[in-house]
Amino acid sequence: MNDQIVQRAQLARKAQRQLRSATTAQKNAALNAIAGQLLQDAEEVLHANRLDVKAGKDKQMSAGLLDRLTLTQDRLENIAAAVRHVATLADPIGQIVRGSRLQNGLDLTQRRVPIGVLGLIYEARPNVTVDVAALALKSSNAALLRGGSAARYSNIALIRVIGKALVRTGFDPNLIQSLDDLGREGAKGLMLARGSIDLLIPRGGKSLIQTVVQNAKVPVIETGTGNCHIYVDASADIDQAEAVVLDAKTSRVGVCNAAETLVIDENVGAEAVIRLCRKLLEAGVRLHADPQVRGLVPQALQATESDWDTEYLSLDMAVKMVSGLKEAVSFISAHSTGHTEAVLATDARVIEEFTEQIDSAAIAVNASTRFTDGGELGLGAEIGISTQKMHARGPMGLEELTTTTWVYTGRGHVRG
Repeated sequence: MNDQIVQRAQLARKAQRQLRSATTAQKNAALNAIAGQLLQDAEEVLHANRLDVKAGKDKQMSAGLLDRLTLTQDRLENIAAAVRHVATLADPIGQIVRGSRLQNGLDLTQRRVPIGVLGLIYEARPNVTVDVAALALKSSNAALLRGGSAARYSNIALIRVIGKALVRTGFDPNLIQSLDDLGREGAKGLMLARGSIDLLIPRGGKSLIQTVVQNAKVPVIETGTGNCHIYVDASADIDQAEAVVLDAKTSRVGVCNAAETLVIDENVGAEAVIRLCRKLLEAGVRLHADPQVRGLVPQALQATESDWDTEYLSLDMAVKMVSGLKEAVSFISAHSTGHTEAVLATDARVIEEFTEQIDSAAIAVNASTRFTDGGELGLGAEIGISTQKMHARGPMGLEELTTTTWVYTGRGHVRG
């Protein structure tokens, strides 16, 4: 194991133990200080980000990744607002999950406590640096961050902002540390740091996530890729469907909650299919469709088997025609990554069956897949969207960054 990782984890552990005794008011003061410092140092952060974006363009980074990498004044203000929102949320630490008095007179409670030291490995996402800091601080955790070379300068500037705010409010800056200076060894070290890191969370593309899941010795929460589907049922309101599909695909293509596959019930009729596809084509979307759809929309490209499993993160969308709900569920289940699926329908039976049979972290009913987001769902910032089933599933907010401890209180009780 990398000695530098161990040393930094020890510093983080020491800082986290001190954080456990902080009051909610003290933690909130630090969060508000981070938000304020971010805006105060906005030009420094944006200058650093411009260096990263230029390097990304020089390396011909995809449009989706460049979008994730790019910070603007508006985006910084939104990030700061999200941090302030976290400060307004209930502190999960110390919350009683359940409690009772046992027959033998023992008083039993299960309480929320922090996980400890978190490790994050992520790609070209400078906003994650601040999101993680905010959520870790409010949930009384420390975090070691490996943010990737693409956002190197942005992350240096953001860690500096966070550190200044922590020191100003009386906290140890070792609570939030960057491992970017260690390069690939930083990521490898996090994966092998069992006993030093309590939980590792990867955020990025399929290759990164699979590498972490397959090689980590540390417990991992898998934040899977987003091959998100939208099923348009025969009962759907087509005006509504047109708006939802367009938003889900085009509002921001480089994010994991963007829709990648449109599944259409053939019973909606040819006119509706043409209308939905034309709207996407007019927005610059390249359609990869099956023969049935191409018979109505010849501008669409011929879909291959790989298209059904692709997270494009671009202005591309696969389009599949199905005979009805049963085939739609079967098709989605075969190709879903377990992130988010949407159903557009007015038939209550269709909606009920879809939500019962689809096994994904989030299901949208007559709404865009883009709402699978911690901020949009009222969780404040999110540390990722878990597609696994144990510990956490879906957007991971404050409660998902806690575990529990059992406390039982007696009056000299002995088991005997």
